[in-house]
Amino acid sequence: MTQSSVRKPHLWEALLPMLFLILALSANVYIFGDNSLSGSNQIILLLAAAVAALVAGRMGITWSTMLRGIVKSISSAMGSILILLLIGSLAGTWLISGIVPAMIYYGLDILNPTIFLFAACVVSAIVSLATGSSWTTIATVGVALLGIGQALGISEGLIGGAIISGAYFGDKMSPLSDTTNLAPAMAGTDLFTHIRYMSITTVPSIIITLIIFLILGFLGQGEGSVERTEQIQSLIGQKFNITGWLFLVPVVVIVLIIRKVAAIPALLVGTLLGGIFAIIFQPNLMRDLGVEMRAADAYVVAGGFTVPTEGSAKDDGTYYSAGEVAAMQTEARSDFGLNSFITTMVAMYGDISVSTGDDDVDGLLSTGGMYGMLNTIWLILCAMVLGGVLESAGMLHRITDAVIKRAKSTTGLIGSTAGTCVFFNVTASDQYLSIVVPGRMYADTYKDRGLAPENLSRTLEDSGTVTSVLVPWNTCGATQASVLGVATLVYAPYCFFNIISPIMTVAIAAIRFRIRKLNTTESVEDSVTA
Repeated sequence: MTQSSVRKPHLWEALLPMLFLILALSANVYIFGDNSLSGSNQIILLLAAAVAALVAGRMGITWSTMLRGIVKSISSAMGSILILLLIGSLAGTWLISGIVPAMIYYGLDILNPTIFLFAACVVSAIVSLATGSSWTTIATVGVALLGIGQALGISEGLIGGAIISGAYFGDKMSPLSDTTNLAPAMAGTDLFTHIRYMSITTVPSIIITLIIFLILGFLGQGEGSVERTEQIQSLIGQKFNITGWLFLVPVVVIVLIIRKVAAIPALLVGTLLGGIFAIIFQPNLMRDLGVEMRAADAYVVAGGFTVPTEGSAKDDGTYYSAGEVAAMQTEARSDFGLNSFITTMVAMYGDISVSTGDDDVDGLLSTGGMYGMLNTIWLILCAMVLGGVLESAGMLHRITDAVIKRAKSTTGLIGSTAGTCVFFNVTASDQYLSIVVPGRMYADTYKDRGLAPENLSRTLEDSGTVTSVLVPWNTCGATQASVLGVATLVYAPYCFFNIISPIMTVAIAAIRFRIRKLNTTESVEDSVTA
């Protein structure tokens, strides 16, 4: 195929794979619901890439050209994939060390019935920041807060709005969050640069939100029981040694971030310190979890150190008795070094949970390690395949050119990006895709305008992540309505943080405040056209 036979795509050709993607994803989410994130959405992305490849072939683009585009696209995300794996490990060691449980424990202490809405938002933010998951926060602490708020006579819509606002703030700002990692991966910046730059819009948004809830809370104050909160704290206290010394680890990581240490070594230090603190502060938990895993078929330890179950067969054909099993369990408990090694390793790479006998609390005290990040990594890889084909064929440029012709200014570009994110949340019904697709569409345009990629990553999160929960048929909106038992359209008007965030990102651009240019760490206000 000669270079002269290759032509640029028509607008309808560039839009065809996107139209297929939107329609197929909408049908897919309708059929699979929450399970669409487990693989079916990834398959749809690959099918959309196939459609794009067929169109590109019609334009004269060779498969070798498309493959080079795919490889280049995937390569650009490798740093973020490594970070995601390390974050899974960090979440595991911070759980078994008691760091995350301590954050939750002390976070619940600030709950005050007289300022309930304000406190509910703060507690949800703290827990979500610690866990990196708005879904887990809402399904655990959020459910408890909803019951307490209803006992106080507060509207369930207001309570839901306060919980979701706080949870999504913590989710946005937590380095443990998958969307917080996904946005910079799509834009082409690093995690901690993204978080620091995102604080310019996110902090004002949460401050305005807290002021609104503080006012509304005082207008609707009352007295009620906080028994459920105390019960959660009691269950955490029974399993973990809760102490302020545990916060040394996140302090070290924060200091490393402030000193601009790269994300991968900073997270690795945090992971290893979490494992060390687990051995120092949680010896009983490490022993018990180690014995449990040595008795599980999934974790077979060499050298005869496994703990059999009662009635299991011996090599000589006889069976282990209850007394023999108990004796071996006692022996296993005494082997602290092996138990600690097993528990730390499993926490870093696999599923681990601390059982309290309470399903809600158990859900909070569990993590998937590196394994838990694989669905997100899979999604990134499939999105990179689609992005690579679209970019190598010039389709993204064709679509963005049509939009950008109307977006003459930086404010218009950021506004168009925000609108595109909301559009995908409504049409594709998935918050990940509202980040992935616009991220790939606009990445080159921001570079061409001389704008640093963190401008794009911030806009993706300010508009994509937070608005997903406001759409009833989006996976986020449907899930949270089901978990809280409050209809999406009932709580949506009170999710002030989620509503303010996309407005704030456009407003900050409109006033030309700290719009960062490429190849500089300073904001260049006077050179940006608003």
